[in-house]
Amino acid sequence: MSSILLPALLTGLLLSFITAPLGAFVVWRKMAYFGDTLSHSAIFGVALGFFFNVNPYLAILILTLLLAVIMVLLESHTQFSVDTLLGIIAHSCLSLGIVTVALLHNVRVDLMAYLFGDLLAMDYTDVYIVGGGVLGVLLVLWGYWKPMLSMTVSPELAQVEGVNVQKMRLILMLLTAFTIALSMKFVGALIITALLIIPSACARRFARSPKQMVFIAVIFSMLSVCLGLLLSAFYDTPTGPSVVIGAAMLFVLSCFKKAVN
Repeated sequence: MSSILLPALLTGLLLSFITAPLGAFVVWRKMAYFGDTLSHSAIFGVALGFFFNVNPYLAILILTLLLAVIMVLLESHTQFSVDTLLGIIAHSCLSLGIVTVALLHNVRVDLMAYLFGDLLAMDYTDVYIVGGGVLGVLLVLWGYWKPMLSMTVSPELAQVEGVNVQKMRLILMLLTAFTIALSMKFVGALIITALLIIPSACARRFARSPKQMVFIAVIFSMLSVCLGLLLSAFYDTPTGPSVVIGAAMLFVLSCFKKAVN
């Protein structure tokens, strides 16, 4: 049991270090639908991976990063609202993915593992890969924290201060896309956005500053991972949904705390 759970636990704890700060930006900038779009589109990445005979997770990474760039460009060069564009892309890619998988007659694809994560598929190689990805994301966040926060608080004021708002928006979306792709194996495509949003929503009720909110969100995210894995271990439930249930339980408990003034 420990040989199965330990890699998943380490992976989940490592991911908490980047899902928490990026989740804070998702909450501050109301980007939940953006995360849903990328996660739903990941199914199309799985299908393309099998179609072109490449690692599905590599295909997911390439597709999500490409879609993040496309969405940033569309946001600045179209008359449609952002939520309309995200809705079109999300459901189109999800449908394309399911249809493409159905057309792969000689390939057996377990979509459940990609939709909701696969605990048994985690190993120490995944831990090293996730650790490297987490380190890279943290370094970028550390380097661009102030301009990204300034852009989030007030894009107009940030532009006056010399911040390249378009560049910061692109970096934030690329980091979010990369994190979603990195977390797919652990949590799954359909509920990765919940791992971004719920711990940060919990932390918002306790934090008095952006940095404090990120720190508290990391703690809530780690607790969610531990609760989810315990639920999965004792009751043989799917790992990804169990982690989200753990996060939801913490959110309900946090609602009893009065919001910080």
